[in-house]
Amino acid sequence: MTTNAEHLATSEYAPEHPARLQWAQLAPDVYKAMVRLDAASRKGLEPKLLELVKIRASQLNHCAFCLDMHTKDALAAGESVERVVQLSAWQESLHFYTEKELAAIELTEAVTVLTDGFVPDEVYAKAAKQFEEAELAQLIAAITVINAWNRFGVTCRLTPGHYTPGSH
Repeated sequence: MTTNAEHLATSEYAPEHPARLQWAQLAPDVYKAMVRLDAASRKGLEPKLLELVKIRASQLNHCAFCLDMHTKDALAAGESVERVVQLSAWQESLHFYTEKELAAIELTEAVTVLTDGFVPDEVYAKAAKQFEEAELAQLIAAITVINAWNRFGVTCRLTPGHYTPGSH
């Protein structure tokens, strides 16, 4: 059986681009700190909700590497394909998600896309209604961390398609 990466490498698809920079090897202390920060930000958050947040931020930031990783992790954690697929159009697919998940997804968008320079009070209030304060603090941390990972992935053009769940 061939893997997806092997299939893509041997087919008529466009060639895979190499990463621009192997930043994790070149800045190992930063990478290790990011891994610790990521682990700390996960505490107390439901794994499926966390993966939805990571997928949505990665969609908004166009980080193919993180999309590959977090969709695979979500599916491995038992998330449905349907909910992962609908996430990019969540506002048209509200019935796929709980109120708590919707509040987290909306907060993710507000924190990720700061074009207005702030997170709207209504968005924050919805999240504050659905999450206890400590859990909300963890959620904000998790959103911030995935946005940082996305920036490394997009800037260094990390290559998607090679990630296996449980390998990070």
